[in-house]
Amino acid sequence: MTDSNSTRALRAVSRRAVLRASSAAMTVAAAKLAFPGGAFAQGAGAEVKGTRLGYIALTDAAPLIIAKEKGMFAKFGLPDMDIAKQASWGATRDNMALGTKANGIDGGHILSPKVHLYSTGKVMQNSQPLPMYGLMRLNEDCQGLSVSNEYKDLKVGTDSSALKEAFAQKRAAGKDVKVAMTFPGGTHDLWIRYWLAAGGIDPDKDVQTIVVPPPQMVANMKVGTMDAFCVGEPWNEQLVNQDIGFTAATTGEIWFKHPEKVLGMRADWVDANPQATLAIMMATMQAQQWCDKAENKAEMAEIVGRRQWFNVPVADIIGRIQGEINYGRGRKVSDPKLAMKFWGDKGEVSYPWKSLDTWFVTENIRWGKFDPTLDVKALVDKTNRSDLWIEAAKGLGLSGTPSGDSRGVEKFFDGKTFDAADPAAYLKSLTISRAQV
Repeated sequence: MTDSNSTRALRAVSRRAVLRASSAAMTVAAAKLAFPGGAFAQGAGAEVKGTRLGYIALTDAAPLIIAKEKGMFAKFGLPDMDIAKQASWGATRDNMALGTKANGIDGGHILSPKVHLYSTGKVMQNSQPLPMYGLMRLNEDCQGLSVSNEYKDLKVGTDSSALKEAFAQKRAAGKDVKVAMTFPGGTHDLWIRYWLAAGGIDPDKDVQTIVVPPPQMVANMKVGTMDAFCVGEPWNEQLVNQDIGFTAATTGEIWFKHPEKVLGMRADWVDANPQATLAIMMATMQAQQWCDKAENKAEMAEIVGRRQWFNVPVADIIGRIQGEINYGRGRKVSDPKLAMKFWGDKGEVSYPWKSLDTWFVTENIRWGKFDPTLDVKALVDKTNRSDLWIEAAKGLGLSGTPSGDSRGVEKFFDGKTFDAADPAAYLKSLTISRAQV
């Protein structure tokens, strides 16, 4: 899209918003679509020249980095966008609470459940809620479940059950068994819990679950801090390349086409800057399309691997974004279905399905992060802004893109299913769970 086309796209978005606002028959839902939080769009362009978004050194942050590097933010009137590296998911939370007015961040690349955990105050200082919006998914699949070489002779894959006895023997010998994830209640926490529980291992009783920032996973396993971990790429690949451990399974093998990261932003910033929000989304959506093209994978790996972004060798990045998985232990698989997905055919990867948010909240009910009495639908409706995604897609002139609330019934590797219309049935089907339903 040329600069002039980008400007016209923003103006078209604004014109549609103004027409809706002036319509006497406008519904409350349409008002929210046109002007998030009731703010009135002033002028045809973005209200500000940019803001600061955070990211963690994980390959699924690529759309934000590419939008910056390729000038996509600038094309939509946001030349001053700052994509700022965060030390950990805890630091991301703390900087999100500050906002840019206090030298923090106004949004960024975050674990999908963080939108709900922040908004309810569950993980915030003093349990103070921080209203957030989930604007779009950034990717699907391609996280990893990695295990120390201490267990390399066991038959461990999507089926984790072989670890149950090994872990029990280690505990009986007076040694700790630790599994690491990146943030309590976050995606990596949920993936490793699901995987362990499916194999009969209780993640709260049979092991100790610890928090380790993504870039520190490999170093910690090297010195024996943990027995297994779940993290995004490129850290699972780096672990294998350094022959410290092996990949038992990719998360896409646990739940194919599962949602992973989201572009989440403070609700107050979105409400105050509706046009700038749409501009950020349109630029990021274009970057997602660029990242999904096979001919761009090598360049993407080179860009994000640079010192100022990840400071990671291209060899640790390139394989898994193409579906070439080196599991370690002499096993290599080349399967495009296992690759990280950024856009899909019509934007179905990027579209923020409410049914997927419903699973994240339900799974956190399973593990005691939320009370079973929580009104899940109300929380999802309050935080999910699929309406803005649809508006941004129109601004880009896209057709045939997704709409609606549900992606359908989700299926997991162990035969479990999840229907967002009946979360209680899913919870009742689980053998290991903290929720009483």
